[in-house]
Amino acid sequence: MKRNALIVTLIALALVITLAGCSKKQDSNTIKIGVITSLTGSNAAFGQAHKAGYTIAADEINSKGGILGKKIELDIYDDQSKPDQAVQGVSKLVDQDHVALILGAYSSESTRAIVPVITQKKVPVIVPTAVADNIMETGSQYVFRICAGSGSFAVATLDFLKNNGDPKNLAIIYENTNFGQSNLKSMQTTAEKAGINVVAAEAYQASSPDYKALLQRVKSKSPEAVYFGSYLLDASTLMRQAEQVNFNPKYYTSAGTGFAAAEFPTEDKGAGKFAEYTYSVSQWLPTAKWKGSSEFDQAYLKVTGLHPAYHGMEAYAALLVGAEAIKKAGSYDSAAIANTLHSIDIPETPFGPVKFDAKGQNAHPVLVTQVQEAKYRVVWPLDAAESKAVIPTPEWTKRAK
Repeated sequence: MKRNALIVTLIALALVITLAGCSKKQDSNTIKIGVITSLTGSNAAFGQAHKAGYTIAADEINSKGGILGKKIELDIYDDQSKPDQAVQGVSKLVDQDHVALILGAYSSESTRAIVPVITQKKVPVIVPTAVADNIMETGSQYVFRICAGSGSFAVATLDFLKNNGDPKNLAIIYENTNFGQSNLKSMQTTAEKAGINVVAAEAYQASSPDYKALLQRVKSKSPEAVYFGSYLLDASTLMRQAEQVNFNPKYYTSAGTGFAAAEFPTEDKGAGKFAEYTYSVSQWLPTAKWKGSSEFDQAYLKVTGLHPAYHGMEAYAALLVGAEAIKKAGSYDSAAIANTLHSIDIPETPFGPVKFDAKGQNAHPVLVTQVQEAKYRVVWPLDAAESKAVIPTPEWTKRAK
């Protein structure tokens, strides 16, 4: 009797384990794609842009029948704008939810943190927005980035400056994170090659309430141009306080990000009038000539009430590329998807052509924009320009109140 009872118990236990395992498997009618982004925390504005872009792409793909006869289901993990949470997100998505492809994260800090675990678990990640070049220097065969990196940002900015007044010096103000440090390094190296002297390089801790002392130190060096590596909250604070200390360089330039966010020129969520005349690198605008750009702009406006900056488009494009890789691979298998991404060649997307090099980097062009009357206008290169750059930046005391 005891022996029979033991057998029954073991069978029941095995059944429980089997059912538990089955519950973790994906629904046979859907393909679950993992997403890591920042829905809360200091980078929430960008994470929400990601979410909107992913949702628009998923809805489009599903309306056309999905992939391999199945609908896409987004499995979104909020990293709370924290690298350690992003790492936990990979484990959750892969080990518990059994995704075979991940999109994200948003920030360079979080994205660089997940590369080792992505590589260890052999699950491909498509990076939509993180620009630090050290993300792509790890040699991982599972990391694919569709956006341009910080090195390209510096090159584009210096190309604009050299051909539009040719300042002899500049200052760099950057967040003391992987994102900021990467942009510092890229700009220092590129400026030196271009013969422009870096007269100041000031790091700051993110989300500080007061940068006036920092701005005064930079102002004392009299730079002709300043280059910011900042997210939205800090970009807005820095520009508001630049007016307070009457800091008047000829060029306010930036490595995109906060200075390129859709919210940045707005009064309620950004710098408002203090954003005027700032320059930013940009990887896409609604006016881009790539087929589908205008349609995405309208879809994003309908979902969010805002015209998108490039962050939402990058998420949208990342999912389109991921879906195409799954389709070409013919299965939802990590190895097959990674192999397909290495060879994928998509001549036309709303974000431009997508083709990854041996390191997993897509060659994406970079534009330079200037905020003019609360709107981003392309001012460089000339063959893509829609407005003439206002040079020099008007002094704060001479601007309309």
